[in-house]
Amino acid sequence: MTARLLLVPTLLLLAACQSTQLNQDFDKNRDFAAYRSFTWKEPALQYSPDDPRIKSDLTEQRVRDAVSEQLDQRGLRLAPAGAKGDVSVQAWLIVENKTDQVSTSYGGAWGGYWNGYWGGPAYTETRNVDYKVGTVQVDLFDGKDGKLVWRGSAEQIVRNNQTSPVEREAAIRQTVAKILSQYPPH
Repeated sequence: MTARLLLVPTLLLLAACQSTQLNQDFDKNRDFAAYRSFTWKEPALQYSPDDPRIKSDLTEQRVRDAVSEQLDQRGLRLAPAGAKGDVSVQAWLIVENKTDQVSTSYGGAWGGYWNGYWGGPAYTETRNVDYKVGTVQVDLFDGKDGKLVWRGSAEQIVRNNQTSPVEREAAIRQTVAKILSQYPPH
């Protein structure tokens, strides 16, 4: 019974965190309408940490395809080979370990002033819950001066369930679409 009581707050905590947190930052002095083409900054996808369990050519290709598709929908075309784009793009995949404390109280007294109180002592148990948070970040740099002009990111709890390649691709496309839904800034 105690294990079930502890599971409920943990699930509520994780369910509350399941939503994707979107962030953006941009240079308000830039004319984003002037940007019409892009190139990839090398390396196109950076990893933090540089861990072979998350770093793969397959992931990089999925991210590149998703970003290219979203930028194309926003009027930015991939510059021809050898040409310089109006912006250069670089993406990041960041995985961090996080810990939260979850406290569960059970037991204690019931009743009221007129009927008296009854029951046992109250107990509180505190546990640490370890989880991973994944962040996908997309940076756009001005093609002329190389300065960062726009950054968008999405942060979400990483699930440990093994997904198929099709599901991984769909998740990456969905996350990148959310990030770039904020571009161009309004």
